[in-house]
Amino acid sequence: MNQPNGLLAIGGDLSPQRILLAYRQGIFPWFGPHQPLLWWSPDPRGVLEPTAMHCSRSLLKQLKRGDVSCWLDRDFAQVIQACAAPRRDSEDTWISPEMQQAYLQLHRLGLAHSVEIWRDEQLIGGLYGLAIGSLFCGESMFSREANASKLALYYLCRHWHTWGGRLIDCQMQNSHLETLGVVEWPRERFVQQLARCRDDVIDPACWRHQEVKV
Repeated sequence: MNQPNGLLAIGGDLSPQRILLAYRQGIFPWFGPHQPLLWWSPDPRGVLEPTAMHCSRSLLKQLKRGDVSCWLDRDFAQVIQACAAPRRDSEDTWISPEMQQAYLQLHRLGLAHSVEIWRDEQLIGGLYGLAIGSLFCGESMFSREANASKLALYYLCRHWHTWGGRLIDCQMQNSHLETLGVVEWPRERFVQQLARCRDDVIDPACWRHQEVKV
């Protein structure tokens, strides 16, 4: 289980039932081009408590300007397409058309959601993931302007906490996420917290199409 870190299984499918069952056990799909379907549960796990996000000075200044708006589920399809766009240093993306269709189906079922930053009528940043009880499982984020994805995470943290959300799963920590307040938990601790979160009931109104005001 240690090499590669957290690889648990190979194969299966991306049906909503299988994905939801996996997430409820702390497992998520992640695989690159020309790879089989791979399922992961890394140790340690990157997590963010909604009240623990670090805000840089530049992010705080942008929040004070109030020149952008944050919306939930306004255009989930556009968010996942933007997240799937290849990065500058690579022509490949792990968010394949198959993955996009799977999460679009989860969105239609009311399980996957997007947090979006808009400037006028232009989507400039955002993130998407699954809500499992009081746990939000973050999948990916993107920015078309400086700080746009950080703004999405900030609004997610504030909104999720307001509605009773306990934790945000970031899967694996990296240097960028660490600056935002993401910490590493041993897998055992994460799974224990997941068991407490997954059956919590969050009011469905939390995720209705709306502008987020914090």
